[in-house]
Amino acid sequence: MPHFFINTKDINNDVITICDKENFHHIAKVLRAKKGEILTLIDENAISYKAVIENIDAKTITTKVVETSKSAHSLQTELYLAQSVLKTDAQNIVVQKATELGVKGIIPFISDNSVIKESVADAKIEKWQKIANEAVKQCERADFPVVQKRMTLQNILNSTEYDIKIACVERCTDSSLKTCLKGLKDCKGKKIIVIIGPEGGFSAAELKLLKNTTDIYKVSLGKLILRAETAVIAALSNVIYELEQDA
Repeated sequence: MPHFFINTKDINNDVITICDKENFHHIAKVLRAKKGEILTLIDENAISYKAVIENIDAKTITTKVVETSKSAHSLQTELYLAQSVLKTDAQNIVVQKATELGVKGIIPFISDNSVIKESVADAKIEKWQKIANEAVKQCERADFPVVQKRMTLQNILNSTEYDIKIACVERCTDSSLKTCLKGLKDCKGKKIIVIIGPEGGFSAAELKLLKNTTDIYKVSLGKLILRAETAVIAALSNVIYELEQDA
């Protein structure tokens, strides 16, 4: 059963009352949960509660807490994804999988070889956020990633918000992603952004822009040419593998 987000104001000693319409509908109507079943609830402080359902009425669910713990389902690495927007199905997969892999934020951009228009991408931000929110519940994350407003590649490269920028490109690479990550030291507390291009790859002008940007690592994902959505999963997974400390 997926977990559900609550607020500490819903907690009174060891009793948690669920009155949020969306949570109530999902638990009572979709999952058809019954009295005596266990729910996993999490608050804004990433505290996880195992709570048994004591009563379900017309609008609220009353539960009793049986176990409390700090949620462990979050990354130590503050990881972000900047990604050239793909066609609908592929983009939905990217948002879902990036959320499952723990990114703090997703920054869409339109590149020269993108097949999606800027206006279409802007109109889909809210939908992508909903997909991310649903993925959070399914993978029991302790926080929600933010699907940010569309930016340009130039603005992403110029941003001073991120401490480490890694662009995955087939050409003009400095090293492999593996070599790059092994060279990074003491990344704790630093913001890392991974940049992935479109299906057709970056244009010649964008490759020149990347080449002329000095404070960015330009890396290869290996010998194989990957679909853009596959590249997202491969890149984020490698960052997590190399930089996350063992539990």
